Amino acid sequence: MTLPITLETAGRVPVPKRIAAHAAVTVARILMHAKPFRLRKVLELAKTGARPATAEQAMGARQAVVSVSKRCAGQQCLQRAIATALLCRLTGTWPDWRTGVRTEPFRAHAWVEVDGNAIGEAEDMRAYHVVLSVPA
Repeated sequence: MTLPITLETAGRVPVPKRIAAHAAVTVARILMHAKPFRLRKVLELAKTGARPATAEQAMGARQAVVSVSKRCAGQQCLQRAIATALLCRLTGTWPDWRTGVRTEPFRAHAWVEVDGNAIGEAEDMRAYHVVLSVPA
């Protein structure tokens, strides 16, 4: 059985931001294979000195990430969330980065938040129990 996957779409992104998004997606692809404690440690180090991101900054970063990567536009939520946070960091900001699980039905997910609101997510993240978090 296969499930149909709808890819996220994003508008046109300026070339400099596309280049930065490609870099963030590449680094995220490497980091997503790290052990959870190491991933959290790297992201904690990356956020050092950053100011909290606004919802607009985080959404702009997410849109840039999904515009350059089919994986991130699809079901690679971990890579997408890492890349979004890293792209925000390249502009001196950091969103709240989270991973979590839910039980009914069981599912794991990664996302970014600003002021407690999940950025670009269709479903309610309150159903998820946060397992790893790197707050702004």
